[in-house]
Amino acid sequence: MLKRVVIVVSAVLAVGLAGHRFIPVLGGFTPVMESVLPWLGWIVPLLLVAAVLARSAVATVTALVPGVVWAAMFGSTLLQSPPGGPSDLSVGTVNVGVRNNASGEAVRAIADDLDLLAAQELTPGGPAAKQLNKTYRHRYAVSTVGLWSRYPITERKPLDVGMGWVRALRAVVSTPKGKVTVYVMHLASARPGQTASRDTSLAQARKLVDADTSKRLLLLGDLNTATTDRGMRGLTPPLTDAQTAAGDGFGFTWPADFPITRPDHILFRGMTATQAGVAPATGSDHRAAVASLRF
Repeated sequence: MLKRVVIVVSAVLAVGLAGHRFIPVLGGFTPVMESVLPWLGWIVPLLLVAAVLARSAVATVTALVPGVVWAAMFGSTLLQSPPGGPSDLSVGTVNVGVRNNASGEAVRAIADDLDLLAAQELTPGGPAAKQLNKTYRHRYAVSTVGLWSRYPITERKPLDVGMGWVRALRAVVSTPKGKVTVYVMHLASARPGQTASRDTSLAQARKLVDADTSKRLLLLGDLNTATTDRGMRGLTPPLTDAQTAAGDGFGFTWPADFPITRPDHILFRGMTATQAGVAPATGSDHRAAVASLRF
């Protein structure tokens, strides 16, 4: 019986990993599974232990199959090193947490080395906004999202990403090396069985990106969509994920105490990512995503 269980579970796991994008939503189960997809690899050692206990060579070999599939999917993420080299722009994005009384300290620590910082769940006039106003000379904030910059912001526009109210913005930043169009977004939340609003806002984000002819473009924010969620196919491509291109590891950002997924993203085009990573954000339930880019 144990041998059969190992074989069946191994087959289901291998197929689930390799073909997760073809599995129906199943009442909201699949998006949750995709959000924690890399963690399914921990099932493989358990299967191998069970195969040894079953004293079955067939079960042992079968248990290795999902391990091979996992390695093919995620091995390069764990083994790659940031390309490094000179960069022209350092950026970050953080959900400061609407109930975070320490949000000022959170953004102060993150902002020290960044040229641009996008923030979500801002309270107008709250600790985070006040601290960022001291740190950066230029800023543009609308509703609960904002962008702070060391360089002039020459264009500003509030955006509704299909939610019925403003929770995104578009700005053009003039850096010493040229202009960069920056979108800051906080897309609709996604919960098991409740992804329709998130999917609508993702589609609207894609429309905005497709219609924008800017040579260099950044999309920063809490997209409420994991890197491994099928929803990200709407944005990557045409944009490139900085963590995937130049990060060290998965770059999980949520929940802050023990991150298991990455809803916070730095996406770009017209530039090259040289480094990407994660920074702590005091008091928030998210960690910050940071990256360096070369024009």
